[in-house]
Amino acid sequence: MNSARRTAAIGIVIALTVGALVGWAGSDGGVRLDDDGLPVFALCAILAFGINIAVFVPSYLAKTEHYFDLTGSITYITVTAVALALSPDLDVRAWLAAVLVWVWAARLGSFLFRRIKSDGKDGRFDAIKVDVLRFGMTWVLQGLWVTFTAAAAWAIITTAEREPFGVLGIVGLVVWVIGFGFEAVADQQKTTFKADPANQGRFITTGLWAWSRHPNYFGEITLWTGMAIMALPILAGWRWVALISPVFVTLLLTRISGLPMLERRGLKRWGDDPEYQAYLASVPVLVPRPPR
Repeated sequence: MNSARRTAAIGIVIALTVGALVGWAGSDGGVRLDDDGLPVFALCAILAFGINIAVFVPSYLAKTEHYFDLTGSITYITVTAVALALSPDLDVRAWLAAVLVWVWAARLGSFLFRRIKSDGKDGRFDAIKVDVLRFGMTWVLQGLWVTFTAAAAWAIITTAEREPFGVLGIVGLVVWVIGFGFEAVADQQKTTFKADPANQGRFITTGLWAWSRHPNYFGEITLWTGMAIMALPILAGWRWVALISPVFVTLLLTRISGLPMLERRGLKRWGDDPEYQAYLASVPVLVPRPPR
């Protein structure tokens, strides 16, 4: 077994272990299937991994990544629906958390699926989709991604102690709406820009992209921060692990697979272009600022 496959195997074990720990911690103070049964939060974590592993099998056999992003969104929608169905005494906070997850997942999932169908493939998977361990690790990591990201929403839905919506609920909702708006508008602006043949080979500098080099990522981080704020009144004990949601999204997008990768790609493609250099110098990398 070469080093890449060994790393993938270790990654799978670590992801499953961490997912189990988050499922256990998030279950603290949460409802169960019955008095001594499995906690609903833990069931959500199990389903998040199970759905992705189930779709991985035919995807690997067909050597296709076309349903990767769509599966992630379907996982959010399905598991959140299960959490609602199995949690009693639902209040406004619980229903709102579920609806916000559904709206976000449906929009992003359909957007990413249309994009890959249009592009034909996702270059990130070219070298790994023929290797069962390396390709499998990406699907297991997606299960962990769903579990981490949706932790605050699932904590809200599955808590055994309900609290009034209150000021923090309103603040969290407002922050979520702002983040969702940034992400949706930024994605649509870039799609429209790339669809224009006149922009072939160019980089976008208009709309929200004149305020931030990655306004969609700013929106993503902001909306999950809003969900975490909504969850604050019902967090206690080990359930505080739900705050991993915005922390994980921020680290993922700013340190691992988001900004670093796209910034390197941009420099490789347009690094010698004076206009691109001016864009880098005048537009912040993430947090928006009105154009100068």
